[in-house]
Amino acid sequence: MPSSAAPSVASAHRKLTAPPRLPKNGLRITALGGLGEVGRNMTVFEFGGKLIIVDCGVLFPEEHQPGIDVILPDFTSIRDRLDDIEAIVLTHGHEDHIGGVPYLLKERADIPIIGSELTLAFITAKLKEHRITPKTIQVEAGEHRKMGAFDLEFVAVNHSIPDALAVAIRTKAGMVLHTGDFKMDQFPLDDRITDLRAFARLGEEGVDLFLTDSTNAEVPGFTMSERDLNPAIDQVFTTSPRRIIVSSFASHVHRIQQVLNAAHANGRKVAFVGRSMVRNMGIARDLGYLTIPKGLVVDFRKIQSMPDHKITLICTGSQGEPMAALARMANGDHQIRVGEGDTVLMASSLIPGNENAIYGIINKLTDLGANIVHKGNAKVHVSGHASAGELVYCYNIVRPSNVMPVHGESKHMHANAELARRTGVPEDRIVVAQDGTTVDLVDGRAKISGKVEAGLVYVDGQTIGTATEDTLAERRLLSGGGVVTVVALIDPKTNQPTEPLEFITKGFVHDDKTFEGASAQVDKALKRAKDDKIDDIGQLEEIIVEAVSGYLRRTYRREPAVMAVVVDA
Repeated sequence: MPSSAAPSVASAHRKLTAPPRLPKNGLRITALGGLGEVGRNMTVFEFGGKLIIVDCGVLFPEEHQPGIDVILPDFTSIRDRLDDIEAIVLTHGHEDHIGGVPYLLKERADIPIIGSELTLAFITAKLKEHRITPKTIQVEAGEHRKMGAFDLEFVAVNHSIPDALAVAIRTKAGMVLHTGDFKMDQFPLDDRITDLRAFARLGEEGVDLFLTDSTNAEVPGFTMSERDLNPAIDQVFTTSPRRIIVSSFASHVHRIQQVLNAAHANGRKVAFVGRSMVRNMGIARDLGYLTIPKGLVVDFRKIQSMPDHKITLICTGSQGEPMAALARMANGDHQIRVGEGDTVLMASSLIPGNENAIYGIINKLTDLGANIVHKGNAKVHVSGHASAGELVYCYNIVRPSNVMPVHGESKHMHANAELARRTGVPEDRIVVAQDGTTVDLVDGRAKISGKVEAGLVYVDGQTIGTATEDTLAERRLLSGGGVVTVVALIDPKTNQPTEPLEFITKGFVHDDKTFEGASAQVDKALKRAKDDKIDDIGQLEEIIVEAVSGYLRRTYRREPAVMAVVVDA
């Protein structure tokens, strides 16, 4: 589907209403996150009045969402149907697929969670911090598990984290194959390749709807193998004169294994920095997914007394998260002080939306004298997602009847749709949906049937869903223009100030004359209010705010947040 079709698709989605009753023996698929964005992946499958959920992740905030910790899928459409949920299936252990699970289990704690060994270990540890003990069902690739009317089959796929799974969902409506996040690395570090034989077998059986990872659909060819990174990582360890600080996702077991191998080969000790990093690597080691030579990893406190050329630190913060270890180092408020001759290896990709934060940290670390090695100047990261060549390969093997691109921004999903079309999938059997769109598989055809609520749910400290777009607009206004508070002592008989207005500012640059014109505008507005017989204090405050805001906007092209306090004199 050409990218030029995107506006008409968006227009069509805006006109959608609540879906009708699901036909008998129909399967409804509703993404509550993950479509049009890279994060908060969550897809609900409904059949016979029951639900299966695949993944429940978070999205990390961008610069225009100040003060937000994470963003959740919207549970509104399933909140009154929590008892109908048969299980949550987790395809792998990345935050954008499991991070929302604690918030859903707070609404119903006994929903069974199905996943592989490592995935369940990661989510169980996370839930422990929320004081939730989950009901888990461990599965392996090749295993079948029946949950009510849903027959689930799990397929091994290769990704940037061990133990990732695709899932085939069979119902009387047909079979859906959901790839999860995957690629086709032929030489993976753990020798666990994507099971294309299983994909082909499912294709022969008949895949009625294929949900495919779209992240790299615009990238031609095949994704580079993880093993191809070894030379660049080794070079960092053989040429760095002082400490090496590696930032990575706390779940990126494969990359951290490569770093451990390089450190060991070059006589360096390693310490993990950051709670999630320490926790996850401990889990991976205990389960045998991470091989750590004896004596290689030492306590962070002990490593600080070692010579600089013997030190490797592995920390969180690869996406520029302000409270993560790497950002705090860059800002000089971490006990690790980055200095001249240190090397910072950023061994992760840039998630769309995080670029400015990441480049800001790179610049700060460079100013401190560090040498920064990242994807832009060395082969130190490879994507965990299938490129266009791999996606086409899968389409040709599976030969699905219908296709629904998932996991990616709109441009990625449209590019994925075009690949499906080029392999022979008919145009009218390719569904490019959005968050909240309901897609019904009925009699072998997948079609959009309606739309449910699927907005962004903000987690702000201990509050969930309380912060709104209006809240963020106010925060952006405060950060961009500062605050002007107008204190007015008003004579109720005349509506006029009995004393000169007082202007109190925070973050708003001004001089002695800035507010002279504003005071004159307030006087005029209050006279009009008197003529209109307006004497309510709340209304007078609104009038003052409008007068001052308008004056500052027209005269100085500034838009601070203006507040007014009227005191009855």
